[in-house]
Amino acid sequence: MSNAPGSTKVDEAVGRRRILVLFAHPSLERSEVNGPLAAATARVEGVTLVDLYAEYPTFDFNVDLEQERLLAHDALCFMYPLYWYSTPAILKEWQDLVLERGFAYDAAAPALQGKVFFNALTAGGPEAAYCAAGYNHLTIRELLSPLEQMSRLCGMVFLPPFALFGARTAVEDGRLAGHIADWVRVLEALRDHRLDLAAAAPRTKLNADLDAIIRGA
Repeated sequence: MSNAPGSTKVDEAVGRRRILVLFAHPSLERSEVNGPLAAATARVEGVTLVDLYAEYPTFDFNVDLEQERLLAHDALCFMYPLYWYSTPAILKEWQDLVLERGFAYDAAAPALQGKVFFNALTAGGPEAAYCAAGYNHLTIRELLSPLEQMSRLCGMVFLPPFALFGARTAVEDGRLAGHIADWVRVLEALRDHRLDLAAAAPRTKLNADLDAIIRGA
């Protein structure tokens, strides 16, 4: 799912952030949550959604195109269901091939310096399972520490994940619609510089209390 291969929705507004969302779901036809989230994402002005599994079914990346996409945007988001405490495989392959030395790091002018990076993920287990005393023993942010360090090495501004827990029951218990509305709100606030990055940065998850980190209407 992509607005168009390699394209970005044209945004004439001065100063708006352009947001690139790399969507990764290896079995989208079975998804009740990520499919609607991706569809809502694609409708937000100023956002480019790229479905990596659809665009690269054999993992044969066009590295030049992917780097051009990064250069054309001000913020990068990985959107995916949590698989074994990490991303689906295609996102790791994307990192390995696209974030080259001399482009993303160890460069005189790193290409990603100052850009925002964050994750939008869904997890099957309840939020209570993601803490020191819980089933998984670590918070969701702690589990994503390799991605946080990746973004730091590239000079990016890391934000905590926008996370939906208990995703398997989100449709039947009526939480999905509200989660999608909050997600669109975050994207629009980030795009319009109304998301307080400093206030959001230390959080465990981005969507704990949006009213505390989003300014204005």
